[in-house]
Amino acid sequence: MPAAVRGESRVAAKPRVKTPANSAQSTRGARGSAKAEPAAAPRLTPRHILMIAAGVLTAALGVTLATGGRGQHIAEAVGHGIDGKFGDAGFRLAAVHVQGASAMATPDIIAAAGVHKDDPLMGMDLEALRQRVQAVGWVKEARVVRLLPDTLVIAVEERRQLAVWQHNGKSVVIDDHGEVIREADPARFATLPLVVGAGGAQHAGEILPTLVQRPKLMARLEALVRVDDRRWDLRLKDGALIQLPAVEEEQALMQLEQLDLRSRILDLGFERIDLRNPDVVAVRPRPPAPPTVATAPAPPPAEGA
Repeated sequence: MPAAVRGESRVAAKPRVKTPANSAQSTRGARGSAKAEPAAAPRLTPRHILMIAAGVLTAALGVTLATGGRGQHIAEAVGHGIDGKFGDAGFRLAAVHVQGASAMATPDIIAAAGVHKDDPLMGMDLEALRQRVQAVGWVKEARVVRLLPDTLVIAVEERRQLAVWQHNGKSVVIDDHGEVIREADPARFATLPLVVGAGGAQHAGEILPTLVQRPKLMARLEALVRVDDRRWDLRLKDGALIQLPAVEEEQALMQLEQLDLRSRILDLGFERIDLRNPDVVAVRPRPPAPPTVATAPAPPPAEGA
């Protein structure tokens, strides 16, 4: 029994001796924790922001569907907030790359895009931007791509400048479908063929490819004149006129080539060639230049005059 008592005493004595020391250590640890600085909030990475934004957008869509028009204002407010978060994460516009456009067309395309440096890239309506770009006269087709974190790519197919069309005292640049390229300055396209007259823009694309195959004739061409919106006259730089038929223009031009091979008519010059009748080519020669009359030099003035 005494041994049992002694053993119980020893077990009881152990916590009695060490409890004060343990209590002091616990107290000091608690006081140390109270004095420690709070931990810094973790910094959100762009990936985390994307994940959070996706969840918020899903919730906003649910609110919009559940509340109708009232929820739309909530969704718009949420969208602006998300744009700001994306901007804070570095998704702001720093560069715009225009592909497929000439140097003359590029400034008009960028102006129509209506974007500015540091705009939130994720908040851009790319379809609306594409439509604005495609409304530019230079542009036949447009595509817009957003490259994170800070780049916008505008890829376009530019309209082919076919000719300068002159009608009712105005000159404009047209494409191969007769559409007017509003932004193009005709004065900067002096090498393009000149098309004159009502209906010329709509039909120039039909005959110009045929003429381009004949460089000797094109080198002498001053203007394509649309007559009564049914046929063409070719006005040459030396004042000569070639009258084409309303149909089968290429056959008529082949007749002109054969005539030129035989007689070098284009080099010698003429006043008019009528090709409207496929059976008869009528040539009106240029009238001879009036003879020059040699005049004697005036006598020197008399002395003292």
